[in-house]
Amino acid sequence: MPLPYYLRLLCLCLSTFFVVHGVLWLLVHGLTPAALRMAETMRPRLAARFLFVLRVAPVAVSLFLIAGFCVPSYLWLEPNATGERVGWFCLIAASLGAAAWTISLLRGVNSVALTERYLRLCARGSQAPCTGMGPSGVLVVNDGNSVMAVAGVVHPQLIVSQTVMEALSEEQKEAAFRHEAAHRVSRDNLKKLVFLLTPDVVPCISGYARLDRGWAKFTEWAADDDAVDGSQDRALSLATALVRIAKLGIHRPPSYLLSSLVDDDRDLATRVDRLLREPAYAEKPLAPLLTVSRNVALALSGVAATLLLWPESLGRIHGLLEHLVR
Repeated sequence: MPLPYYLRLLCLCLSTFFVVHGVLWLLVHGLTPAALRMAETMRPRLAARFLFVLRVAPVAVSLFLIAGFCVPSYLWLEPNATGERVGWFCLIAASLGAAAWTISLLRGVNSVALTERYLRLCARGSQAPCTGMGPSGVLVVNDGNSVMAVAGVVHPQLIVSQTVMEALSEEQKEAAFRHEAAHRVSRDNLKKLVFLLTPDVVPCISGYARLDRGWAKFTEWAADDDAVDGSQDRALSLATALVRIAKLGIHRPPSYLLSSLVDDDRDLATRVDRLLREPAYAEKPLAPLLTVSRNVALALSGVAATLLLWPESLGRIHGLLEHLVR
């Protein structure tokens, strides 16, 4: 099918993204079991950061390759001719890439809109804000559900239901507030938005479920450790708060962009066990594989920089792209 010059460039970028992202996803998917085992040897905060980087790496690397190699080689070496043909494989791959990006962008925008709507509803139906969570305080709501969560991305707000406030002692509320403050400081809701905005490997099929669950688990563990901060009394208070809120019934408000004290009961027993049986604030040594991964990342960065500065590399990449277009 003949396409104009810049429309052909867009088609080439989308098809290249779809192909490269799929190849990198296969690599990350194969490494996921080892990565999760490796994360178990790290401190929870570091493990969460490691899994976050692994989760977004396929999209980030794909975009880097397109911006650094695909677009420059096309603009430099492709003649500005009109009506050149594009093969069906390229068109199909570009369509799938465009669909994946469209779905992810709509998903992210919808999540932000739902979160803002939820915050406005909570603000209208809340009591006087409590102090203790920074300038914005705490919104105490009377909606009949047990909720304690930090909601929002730009200005995260702590939402607590009246039933939770009545169920917890002052020490338990303090430990729970510290847990939610840890989510706010680490900007976990922003990271969830990044996950939503990253395109699926194929439209409507993410392929990152295990990494998402692993990241969520270590994020909660890290927030628990930050809340405890070396205090066994706070560890006991937080463990008790987790159990009491779970008994009230776990309720997730209709929004993606929030970090609840108790999201579900799948990891609840493990979290309580960490708080009661082992020092949740105890440091674990860095895994040797982490040092190796850093060295590999530096080596790959050096290779990428060398290729960018080597003019002949653009010619070879342009040749590969010509095969993709046909």
